[in-house]
Amino acid sequence: MERMIIFCMLFFCSSTAPTAAPHKIAKYKQLLKTIHRLEPIVKDKDVELLHTPENPVDECLFTAVTCFQKGTLKLQPENSQVNSTFTQTIKALKRFNYSGKQCESSCESYEKKTPREFLKSFAKLIQKVIRHTRAEGYRKSTI
Repeated sequence: MERMIIFCMLFFCSSTAPTAAPHKIAKYKQLLKTIHRLEPIVKDKDVELLHTPENPVDECLFTAVTCFQKGTLKLQPENSQVNSTFTQTIKALKRFNYSGKQCESSCESYEKKTPREFLKSFAKLIQKVIRHTRAEGYRKSTI
């Protein structure tokens, strides 16, 4: 009876772990598309430069994502014709949730860059989050 319970627990764990990662990855890929949609419509001249996290270690991904989310609030549309698209895109970025542990570095410790460079770095970070999530899902599914 104990063996049967252990077998059932192992089967349940192995069948649920691989399905969690693809859902998250799909969400992150959608966020990546949102960032790419924002790049051409963001004002890049005569604007405030933004603190841009680059190459954070895996343990600090949450902190970097939080810095990018704060920075997106300072972005401006390139012109009034793209304002509604811009506003909807920013709302989508604000709704994004990524969980992890907080690192000690602050957003202000990162170099400031133009809004388009900021968004390119944000896209690179989300690609790193996707790779990290895939690797994490793979590790869980092989346990």
